[in-house]
Amino acid sequence: MLQEISLSDVKALVGKEIGVSDWITVTQKTIDSFAKATGDFQFIHVDPVRAAAETPFGGTIAHGFLSLSLLSAMNYNCLPKIRELTVGINYGFDKVRFMAPVKSGARVRGRFTVADARFRGAGMLMITYDTTVEIEGQAKLALSATWQTIIQFDPKDRPADV
Repeated sequence: MLQEISLSDVKALVGKEIGVSDWITVTQKTIDSFAKATGDFQFIHVDPVRAAAETPFGGTIAHGFLSLSLLSAMNYNCLPKIRELTVGINYGFDKVRFMAPVKSGARVRGRFTVADARFRGAGMLMITYDTTVEIEGQAKLALSATWQTIIQFDPKDRPADV
């Protein structure tokens, strides 16, 4: 992983995988905290006994949106920092697919490929990532998503060659 890059380096990364995060364990405590934060207390997430008895999962599973939200931590863990960045902002997702449930206690990690990088205005760079979240020991992904972020920077730092 690159530790720090310049704005002028980003375009050359399009089409390249630039980061694989460390593994994150999705504990029942994390799932319960997410349920409390979002108000989603569906039993498949918060009731291990009932989820084991009434679902094909053998226990509780993480909310899909919890798995998606972990992309932020994964991003900070493995992507190069942009030297000129003043603030980073989520712009949104073009596509999100939840392909396999993340069981309580499972470990997940993210993979990030730069799909596009475009300067917008004098002080913004939009970076689009093709992302996946893997579940340790499973062939099937937890999710895939096309994630757009905006990097804000001082316009004086904009590379001259873009």
